Amino acid sequence: MVEAGITLELLDGHHTSEAQWETFHAFYQSTFDKKWGVASLTPAFFKALGATMPDQTLLILARHAGRYVAGAFFLRGATTLYGRHWGCAAEFHSLHFEACYYRAIDYCIEQGLSRFEAGAQGEHKISRGFLPTPTYSAHWIAHPGFRRAIQEFVTRERLALEEQMQALLTHSPFKSTPPT
Repeated sequence: MVEAGITLELLDGHHTSEAQWETFHAFYQSTFDKKWGVASLTPAFFKALGATMPDQTLLILARHAGRYVAGAFFLRGATTLYGRHWGCAAEFHSLHFEACYYRAIDYCIEQGLSRFEAGAQGEHKISRGFLPTPTYSAHWIAHPGFRRAIQEFVTRERLALEEQMQALLTHSPFKSTPPT
C-alpha cells in the first residue's frame, strides 16, 4: 500500500464523522451497483449505528492522493470482529485484501480479540487462510406454500453446499496433519 501511496485510517464510531459515513455509503452503494444488487442500508443507518454503538463499529477508510478511495465496515463483539461491507471508487492492487482482511486481523491482535469473521461467501478467501465454514441464517416466510418451497430448496442446497465445502477444503493453504 505504501508504494501505491495509500494510507488506511481505522475509525470507531466515536471518531467517524457524518461525512466519512456518507463517503463509505457511496462505496457500499457502488459494490451493489457493480453487482446488479440493491443496497438496502442507507447513510442514515450507518450514521445511527456509529452514534448508538460507537464501540461496536469499525470503519477502515483508504486514502489516496488526498481523497478517500475505498472503505470496509466491521462490527465488533466482545471477542470477535465481523467483516460486513466493502466498497471502492477506484481499484488498487491488493487494497481489498489489505483493508478487509490483513488490517482487520492486525486490529484483532492489537485489541486482544480472539476471532475474526471475514464474512460469508468467497472462494477467493481460501488462499488467504479463511476456510469454508457453515453460516446460520434465519428467515420468517409468511406464506405457507412459499415457505414449503423454500424449505425444500434449502434442504437440497444444504447438501450441495456441504459437498462444495468439502471440495474447497482440499485447497486449504494449511498443512494437514495425518491421523494418528
